[in-house]
Amino acid sequence: MNIWSILSLAIVILILIPNVTILFNFFTQKAENWNHIQEYILPDLLKNTGLLIVFTGFLTIIIGTSLAWIVSAYDFPMKKFFKWGLILPLAIPPYIAGYTYNGILNYTGVIQTTLRNNWGIEVDQVYFNILNLPGAVFIFTLFLFPYVYTITRAFLANQSASLIENARLLGRSPVDIFFRVVLPISRGAIVGGVSLVLLEVLNDYGVVQYFGVPTFSTAIFQTWFGMNDLNSAIKLSATLMFIVFAILTLEKVLRGRKKYASTTAKARPLHPTQLQGWKAWGAFGYCLFIFLLGFLIPFIQLVDWMLLTFEKIASPEFTTLIWNSLLVSFVGALLIVLFAVIIGNFARMHQSALSKSAAKVTILGYSIPGAVIAVGISTVFIGLDSGLSRFYEATGLESRLFLSTSLIILISAYIIRFLAIGYNSIESGFDKIGNKYTEASRMLGMNMTRTFFKVDLKMIKAPLISGFLLAFIEIIKELPLTLILRPFNFGTLSTNAFKYASDEQIHEAALASIIIVVISAIAVFVFHQVLEKESN
Repeated sequence: MNIWSILSLAIVILILIPNVTILFNFFTQKAENWNHIQEYILPDLLKNTGLLIVFTGFLTIIIGTSLAWIVSAYDFPMKKFFKWGLILPLAIPPYIAGYTYNGILNYTGVIQTTLRNNWGIEVDQVYFNILNLPGAVFIFTLFLFPYVYTITRAFLANQSASLIENARLLGRSPVDIFFRVVLPISRGAIVGGVSLVLLEVLNDYGVVQYFGVPTFSTAIFQTWFGMNDLNSAIKLSATLMFIVFAILTLEKVLRGRKKYASTTAKARPLHPTQLQGWKAWGAFGYCLFIFLLGFLIPFIQLVDWMLLTFEKIASPEFTTLIWNSLLVSFVGALLIVLFAVIIGNFARMHQSALSKSAAKVTILGYSIPGAVIAVGISTVFIGLDSGLSRFYEATGLESRLFLSTSLIILISAYIIRFLAIGYNSIESGFDKIGNKYTEASRMLGMNMTRTFFKVDLKMIKAPLISGFLLAFIEIIKELPLTLILRPFNFGTLSTNAFKYASDEQIHEAALASIIIVVISAIAVFVFHQVLEKESN
């Protein structure tokens, strides 16, 4: 036992308690509306959730994998731009994309207005209505496929060129090579990427609420705040947790036990082939089409709406929203990186069951949807406030729910939800530097802590920056956790955009949305530059 193991154990307990609380209450607590929910609501929730994850998963695999292969294997016009530009859809939260596309396609939107005013064409609203389940699949696919794209492209970029070259020498066509060689060796990366997509779909509240698609997230909100039945919300949360665990188990099965490795230590990276003629412009057109739909079109529309409503929305109160968003995102991301470094260093230096378990538990939070974490952590903090009630009375605090109504609970939820993002980045950095420098420092007389600060920390600067940026992006876009756990009169850019959109004031929601998108896009670009510098 040392300071690293003690701190790691404390972090693991922080992550586990809310989730264990939900599972415990699921089996022990009675809920007045649970029988009604099981009979009349739960079947629709399961059906809608199943359809969303199946179709979104299938479409993101097609788009993300095909783009990753094209960008990795071929040279064509503007490839350098598309290499990072196709990550930009991640900068637009799906709920913002949802109301933006609805604004573009509805009766007063730019498309129908242009058709009526310029060509006198009246169209049936059925063809432009996306406020339904297929519309939600469309939004999720366009703005979540970068998870599959980035992971698969990173995998393909490091594969030996000999695999592709041998297939070509054997007379295989490019299409045949893609299906018989590329897909099998990339299966693990593809499954890993699509599992993140499905977890994001299960976590979403903004899109499904705005589109009127009943899912577990919307049901948890309605049961908790509409019916005032926390116990039924806990049971819904536990049911959703079981679905998540089933998906993660399925991921392990799909990954299988097959592994692909190069037969030589001197594997040549994949060298892109120069495309000519219609093939080059076809690849360019496909990438441009996805980039337009996934980023440029909604971004331009948001800018247009922002210019229309800027004077109305811009105010000192709005400046406070920006400050609040940056504050919780910065503090949350900083603590995530700090905790990830503690657990990462402990897991690296102590090859024990405890260290391995600590590493696995950090991933648990990201696999649990935000609404579920909100339910669990609220239950825990309300219990803490009850236990501290005498202390509150002795110190003269007016609020008997001090912790439950403070920023502490919100930032704690962010840490639980997104710690895996920071940890994965830190872990990859530690794996890259290995233990040889640490062991040399220890042999020269430095203890573990001094070695970490003098040697290890300076060698993982890029993973630290990457982990911070990824956590910062996720927090500034986060909606369900912020809606449920934010203190009274504490708003952020995401809650402001969602509030206006829910009130059908989509033009007024544009300013907050565009700031989120711009901040996230800058962070995505910096993240890409860090990765490129690290790989070179």
